[in-house]
Amino acid sequence: MKKYYLILFIFFPLTESAASIKSNIIKNLQNINNISFNFEQNINGKIEDGKYNLKNKKILVSNGNSLVIKTKSSYYLYPLEKTSLNLILSKDFLIMKIRNLKERIIDDKFINYNFIENDNEINIFFDKQNFNLIGWQTLDIYQNLSVTYLNSIVKNKKIKKNQFKLPGQN
Repeated sequence: MKKYYLILFIFFPLTESAASIKSNIIKNLQNINNISFNFEQNINGKIEDGKYNLKNKKILVSNGNSLVIKTKSSYYLYPLEKTSLNLILSKDFLIMKIRNLKERIIDDKFINYNFIENDNEINIFFDKQNFNLIGWQTLDIYQNLSVTYLNSIVKNKKIKKNQFKLPGQN
């Protein structure tokens, strides 16, 4: 009889821990109104960073409908719905997916969820300490593996109404 109690005792904390991780990630996502971050993106070995620096002066901005990539001399406008970012940056979508997925703990530092949506495999990664979204892995529109790492994450920053004027779509 003692065997059964020991087995229940061992499995209960593991189940509670997984539920706690998932609920903390969901709570963290629910509390985000806006987010900004620097990023590093590796597409088939070609690395770009999304820091505003003297070299590339590239900025990505999304208003929930469009994605604008602005460089020193031009800008590119994409309908957000045609990118995986539409899914990744939708906290409601992520929460819905996470509720139904099993997480994978990587090196006791990262939490990973994997899902397929619209024939695209998407891996999202969260920090195990603060439950922040810290990156994702997808295939880009040209079927290249794209890995994005986030840093300098700022949540719920006060934004002036006209701070980001996005150009209209054609």
